[in-house]
Amino acid sequence: MKLTTLSSPDLAALPGIAHAFFTRRGGVSRKIYAGLNAGAGSNDDPMAVMINRDRARRHLGARRLTTVHQHHSPDVVVVTDPFDGPAPKADAMVSRTPGMALGILSADCGPLLFADAEAGVVGAAHSGWKGALDGVLQATVNAMEALGADRSRIVVTLGPTLAQASYEVGPEFQARFYDQAADNARFFHQPDSAPRPFFDLPAFIAFQAGKAGVGIFRDLARDTYREPDLFYSYRRSVHAQEPDYGRLISAIVLKEA
Repeated sequence: MKLTTLSSPDLAALPGIAHAFFTRRGGVSRKIYAGLNAGAGSNDDPMAVMINRDRARRHLGARRLTTVHQHHSPDVVVVTDPFDGPAPKADAMVSRTPGMALGILSADCGPLLFADAEAGVVGAAHSGWKGALDGVLQATVNAMEALGADRSRIVVTLGPTLAQASYEVGPEFQARFYDQAADNARFFHQPDSAPRPFFDLPAFIAFQAGKAGVGIFRDLARDTYREPDLFYSYRRSVHAQEPDYGRLISAIVLKEA
């Protein structure tokens, strides 16, 4: 099956930048991972994952595709060369190295791609609820500025993410956000018929982008839970009582001259 990708019109308009939010279509993985599973941390066949990741790399025209050991943090690493040894623990990367694609894995959490084309700086971040609450988006913008970017020029796009209608949470989860700021209540909604509230992760990430002062923020507004033919979803796999789940990859690269 041919690769199916989503793109951001804002990022696509930038010169010298290639990006893609890859769906699960177009890979060689089978069974519950069927499609383009890019998660080396899954229990999928490692060779299938390697082939899938290489397909993503070639689609972007990149020399290398780099990922980190994501652990739901605000940690950012600067990528200049391929990692020597195990990938560092972090949830965001920034780079000004042409040909080095930065890849983020997700399966409900928010994949964020960043670019300041004028400065020649790109970034990628994994923003689940914990990373969003702890400021991974702001940390990525700060790291890009340290490489010469200007936040007012930075374009950010949020790819397929668990939407509010699919994100039921408990009171302990809600309390973490209320403890940070009382007005975070606006990101929760509890219908009269529902026993628990629902959290709007995309809206919270958009709010963080506004606080960070980026030039353009766009949400592709695609719910990973509701489109099983296109997206992997951790939450959907739990509800289906599946033993594991695949990971989507979203990536961005500075094109080589």
